[in-house]
Amino acid sequence: MAQTRDYYAVLGVASSATQEEIKKAYRRLAKRYHPDANQNDPKAAERFKEVSEAYQVVGDPDKRKQYDSGRLFGPGGPGGFGAGPGGAGFDPSSFGDILSNLFGGGGPG
Repeated sequence: MAQTRDYYAVLGVASSATQEEIKKAYRRLAKRYHPDANQNDPKAAERFKEVSEAYQVVGDPDKRKQYDSGRLFGPGGPGGFGAGPGGAGFDPSSFGDILSNLFGGGGPG
């Protein structure tokens, strides 16, 4: 299984960083590694891509929650009910349908 890149380390911030701290770190690094400013350094373009990818995830509050959940609990999140890419995960919203059918709320009579 491929290791997920530590986006906080890529941006040089702690996982407890605020959104503002993340944005500042991104802007600083994007300016430093932007391909237009480093035309003679092919590694700078790669680094710029890494920084941009990291910011797209941890710079977005919703994606950041998902990323943090995956870091703590693995791909399935808390409880491990999720599946990997392309698999079928457990949907907790289906409990209502199951209970309704068991206790006479929606099944054929």
